Amino acid sequence: MLTIFGGGQRYCDGVSRRSFLRVGAFSMGAIGGLSLTDVMRAEAAQGKRPGHKALINIFLAGGPPHQDMWDIKTEAPSDIRGEFKAIKTNVDGIQIGEVFQRIAGMADKFAFIRSVVGSAGDHDGYQCMSGWPRRALPAQGGYPSIGSTAAKVLGPIDRAVPVSVGLAPPAQASTWSENGSAGFLGAGYAPFRPNAAGAGGGDSGLDVIKLKGISLERLNDRRRMLKAMDSTRRDLEGSLLVQDRDSTTSAAFDLLTSSKLADAFDLSKESTKTRERYGTGQPFKFTYDGVPTNNEHVLVARRLVEAGCRVVSLSFGRWDSHGDNFGLVRDHGTKLDQCVTALIEDLDQRGMLNDVSVAVWGEFGRTPKINPEAGRDHWPQVSCALLAGGGMHTGQIIGATNHLGEYATERPVHFQEILATLYHNIGIDVENTLIQDRSGRPTRVLEKTTPMPELVG
Repeated sequence: MLTIFGGGQRYCDGVSRRSFLRVGAFSMGAIGGLSLTDVMRAEAAQGKRPGHKALINIFLAGGPPHQDMWDIKTEAPSDIRGEFKAIKTNVDGIQIGEVFQRIAGMADKFAFIRSVVGSAGDHDGYQCMSGWPRRALPAQGGYPSIGSTAAKVLGPIDRAVPVSVGLAPPAQASTWSENGSAGFLGAGYAPFRPNAAGAGGGDSGLDVIKLKGISLERLNDRRRMLKAMDSTRRDLEGSLLVQDRDSTTSAAFDLLTSSKLADAFDLSKESTKTRERYGTGQPFKFTYDGVPTNNEHVLVARRLVEAGCRVVSLSFGRWDSHGDNFGLVRDHGTKLDQCVTALIEDLDQRGMLNDVSVAVWGEFGRTPKINPEAGRDHWPQVSCALLAGGGMHTGQIIGATNHLGEYATERPVHFQEILATLYHNIGIDVENTLIQDRSGRPTRVLEKTTPMPELVG
């Protein structure tokens, strides 16, 4: 379904100077507004890069309970300890929560961080995507996410595949659906969002990149028309924006007409055995106003990385467990256990594990004391993270909390240290990389720029 909207002055060829093309869910503007072309501008001048380091960033929206996952307090009183037992893993001395049987069996592939600090205390994935609270640098639009920075600094592997993709579907409350912001880089560097991957979890995202009812021949005709429109507008306005339009529009057409991105979303190309290993995450429980536990998004993330994406982010479940915390962890945790281990196995078998980092974490932890509703409340004092791949030193525990899980007693790890490590893994040295903000001032994307020596030293 390609439509041409008119308005404003018309030229002798019948084309309005305010006309624009719309293909699927995207517009390619001839004047004003943001569009797929604007998004592709972030990649237009970069060219192909050798090598392919990547990140899959899995956000556990709502704040996962650290003491029911990787930091079981076996000696704490029952109103702190809760229902879960600690189980042994395949690494001597490491124990984790009983829900995560599969992760326990391959703990040598993971680093368990028990002492994440620096949370802003907000229900918001922004900090897991950028390292900063959303309120930081507000006059400049905030700091960019790691995916947006990768688009700016590294550019695309393939012009037909976005540098950064955000799979988090829309939710009733936006706090559960974070894909990363472009911040002061501007919306042209924002992650590509396949918005057909709705909250119900049933659509893989193909609809947004199909040419609905349009043949390539007709699209090429429109391409010639758009070129003519822009040529006329250049003559009239001579703006830098329009001078740039030919190359960026070309890149946008590359994305729309290439099969690579569509193929990455098409899970029918995977074997039944592979899809069963990941699971679907259904039935979706404890979703409320949030996002579902869509295991298939984790498989799509792997396929996107294979297609050439550098950063893929997704939201998995709604972990805000003020009530029935243990029922929620049994449901969400079992599903997470299945899809994350399937992902690590796949990356390992395909020779990609050293190149692809995987991060699994939330915005804060949960209260040590169990409330009267059998839930745990917000606890920004300390939280946890699970890391794998990226050439990191795994099979280890980093940090510790006190016997009640209240605060870090050993090796506090700030959000930004984790982000600095993930930046390092995808090939960006944040210590020596400066990006101009909107005022033209050279700016680092992180304040804490040293990667964690335990992981990359």
